[in-house]
Amino acid sequence: MSGIPARGPGRTPVRVDEREVAFTAMRAQGPGGQNVNKVSSAVQLRFDVGASSLPDDVKARLLALPDARITQAGVVVIKAQQYRTQEANRLDALQRLEAMVARVAQPPRVRRATQPSYGERQRRMQDKRERSGTKSLRGRVRDAG
Repeated sequence: MSGIPARGPGRTPVRVDEREVAFTAMRAQGPGGQNVNKVSSAVQLRFDVGASSLPDDVKARLLALPDARITQAGVVVIKAQQYRTQEANRLDALQRLEAMVARVAQPPRVRRATQPSYGERQRRMQDKRERSGTKSLRGRVRDAG
């Protein structure tokens, strides 16, 4: 099974163990003629994140994803029915799971707070003065008298 490419020096790729993934064959939905009604070519993949061998930090980031495919119990459910053969759909579902894990395998970069430069502060204040002048012209017209 191909893993996720390592990022950074000394990083090992995070791999999804195929033995931890459960596949269920079912009939595909939608149009497709007689074949779709008699062949169980669609595949449903189930991957229990909590019971997996993924590192704990990767598990936490995976469970924190706002993804409808992750159940309340922490199980990733992916349905693949794009291809005519069960094996192709099985491979497609596995690749989609690996892509999902690859997104969270690399920890997010920590944002370091910085100060705006002197020039940026000056430009901001100039923009505020110009905007204030524009808005002050929108008031009622006063008689000079």
